[in-house]
Amino acid sequence: MSFYEDLVTQTQMNYSHYYTVYASGRTPYELTDKPALPYDQQIARLVQEIREADCVVVGGASGLSAAGGGDFYYEDNASYRKYFGKYAEKYHFNGAFAGMMHHWATREEFWGYLATFLHTTQTAPIRPPYLDLDALLEGKDFFVLTTNQDTQFVKLYPEEQVAEIQGDHRFFQCAACCTDDTWDAVGPVAQMVQAMGEHTAIPTELIPRCPHCGGEAFPWVRGYGNFLQGKKYEEQYEKVSRYVLAHKDSKLLFLELGVGRLTPMFIQEPFWNLTLSFPHARYIAVNNQYNFLPKQLEDKGMVIVEDIAKVLRDARASASRGPMQ
Repeated sequence: MSFYEDLVTQTQMNYSHYYTVYASGRTPYELTDKPALPYDQQIARLVQEIREADCVVVGGASGLSAAGGGDFYYEDNASYRKYFGKYAEKYHFNGAFAGMMHHWATREEFWGYLATFLHTTQTAPIRPPYLDLDALLEGKDFFVLTTNQDTQFVKLYPEEQVAEIQGDHRFFQCAACCTDDTWDAVGPVAQMVQAMGEHTAIPTELIPRCPHCGGEAFPWVRGYGNFLQGKKYEEQYEKVSRYVLAHKDSKLLFLELGVGRLTPMFIQEPFWNLTLSFPHARYIAVNNQYNFLPKQLEDKGMVIVEDIAKVLRDARASASRGPMQ
C-alpha cells in the first residue's frame, strides 16, 4: 500500500467510527475559533501563499466542478434539464445521480442513460474555475489529486500530473472485475449517443461488453458497483505519494477545493494530517458551505467560505495585478 493510500485508509476508519457526526454535516475534530479575515484579505493571502510556495498539491473535489456549472448531479435544475432533458421529462429524476440509482426496465435504456451521463462529462469544455486555477498555478511546481471523475483536470494537464483516485469517465472495466484491465469508453459512448438519437434506449448490440469474459462492461468509477482497484487504481495513489514524499521538506501548500461531507477521507483529512506533519507545509481550503479548520492548524491554514468560482476568479484578477509593493 502506498503512502497516501495508507493515509486514506486511516481516515476511512475514523469516518466509520464517527459516522453519525459526519452524516450530520459536522466533523469530530476541534476547530479553531479564530475570526476569519475580511474577504479581500483572504484573497490576498491565497494569492500570496501560492506565490510563496515552492510547490502546491491541489485537492479538487465535487464542489469545484459544481461551481463551474457541473451542478446537475443532485438536483433537477437548469443544468440537469440541459443535458438530461428527455429523461427528466420521462422519469422526473432529481438530478443525474438519481437516474444512476433507478431500477431500469431494460439494459438498453439503462445504457442510454449512462451513455448520456458519460458523454456529458467527456465532451464538456474546461469549466471557468479550472481555467482560473490554472492561471493561478502558472509557473508553479504542482500536482493535482482529485476525487472527480469528470475528466476536467486531465483535459488541462498530463496524466502523470493528476491522480484520479475515484476513477475516470473515459474508461470501461469489466462489471464483474474478471480481469485487471480498463479500456476506452469515449468511442463506444459517442457511438451509443449517436445511435440513440432522441430516444432513451440504445440498440442491444451496442451494450458494451468485457473483451475478456463477454459480460457487461461498466465505467471505471467508484460509487455504483465493483470499482476495479487494480493496477490503474494503485498507479493513482503511487503518483500522489511520490510527489508528496519528494516535497515533504519544501514549502508545500495543500490547496483544498470543494470537499463535501461524504468524502473527507480522500482529500481533506489527509491534507490536515500532512500539513500538521510537514515542517513547512501550509493549508488553504475553499468551500461554499463548511468552515472546518482544525485548531491545531490555525497558524498554518485558512478556510475561505465562499463560492469557489468567485474566489478563484477574484484571486486570478488579484494575481494578475502583481505582488503588492
